[in-house]
Amino acid sequence: MRRPFMSTPDQLESLNGQQYLVLRPTADVAATYREIQSTALAHLGMPLRHPHTEHVTLRGFFEPERREELGELVRAWAAQQSPFEIIGEAVDEFPTPWQILVVRLARTTSLVSAYSSLTDALDRTDLRRIGELPLEEWTFHLSVLYGKTLDAATWDRVVQEEARSLTPQPAEVVREAELVWYQDGAEHAEVIPLGG
Repeated sequence: MRRPFMSTPDQLESLNGQQYLVLRPTADVAATYREIQSTALAHLGMPLRHPHTEHVTLRGFFEPERREELGELVRAWAAQQSPFEIIGEAVDEFPTPWQILVVRLARTTSLVSAYSSLTDALDRTDLRRIGELPLEEWTFHLSVLYGKTLDAATWDRVVQEEARSLTPQPAEVVREAELVWYQDGAEHAEVIPLGG
């Protein structure tokens, strides 16, 4: 059974109308992520927003009326992609104003190529993208905790306790992508095999 990425009503409501292209690790990276998230929440000692399931976001969109068009583009892009190598490098942060604890990933050839080719495909359209950055500014990552509601001192403590290099570095190969969309308070997804 597919485990949803986001699960709480407030998360689902905040994402309504949005779509995301994501990768779902299922082996070593996933196991390391869950351990990191569980430990960080235990250290914090209070509930905090966080993803329900580990995932690497490649792109976000706001196309509630053109989801089929978006799906066609993503399927065509995925058919040209080889499997993605993902390697966890460190527990890191996106600092204020975001305050997100992340597992930072290595810029593997397959991830860099995928991001670049997806940008090329999207640049030929007028699809609305959310939070996109140029490749040289993008950090491949898995979000662990969303700490925007924490005061600065608490956030600093979280980062000091959790930030570290990962040794050994967890690694795995992902052979499919997921196009996830949020509608009417629910998460929906299409699993798209990579074809390269």
